[in-house]
Amino acid sequence: MELSTNTNKLVSEDERQHPTETIQYIVIRLGDEQYGIDIRNIETITRMQHITRVPKMPPYLKGVINLRGVVIPVMSIRLRMNLAADEITKTTRIIVLKLAEEGNVGFLVDEVKEVVSLNSDDIEKIADNNKEGRTNLINAVGKHNGELISLFDLNAISLEG
Repeated sequence: MELSTNTNKLVSEDERQHPTETIQYIVIRLGDEQYGIDIRNIETITRMQHITRVPKMPPYLKGVINLRGVVIPVMSIRLRMNLAADEITKTTRIIVLKLAEEGNVGFLVDEVKEVVSLNSDDIEKIADNNKEGRTNLINAVGKHNGELISLFDLNAISLEG
């Protein structure tokens, strides 16, 4: 053991060889559940605005918005996860994400709650045992202040069902 100079705490040999990574997540609310989105994938968060419907799209694709001259598809993550339909309130937000495959996509969420920092020790991966519904969009669960936060796997999110 040795004393760490920046925090005055004892640091084990294992901690020096395998430092824990801290990742910041935006915590959102969908119904009564809390979900986390890696802050590195967020382009912007905007208040609810008019969404222009696009014909012949799946129900979870609500349409498109024009954000600073860029047309962005907006997805109801509730409908994509087979939850109840969205209720638009004063706390509803559109989170614009940068996705590797799809480019920028808007997520319709009930509320943006807070930003939390989770160490890799606070995150548990979950097995991919269900290809239906919500589990294929969630790849881990984070623990923060005694509460569980389901963490989105943004690589699994696609505009196609």
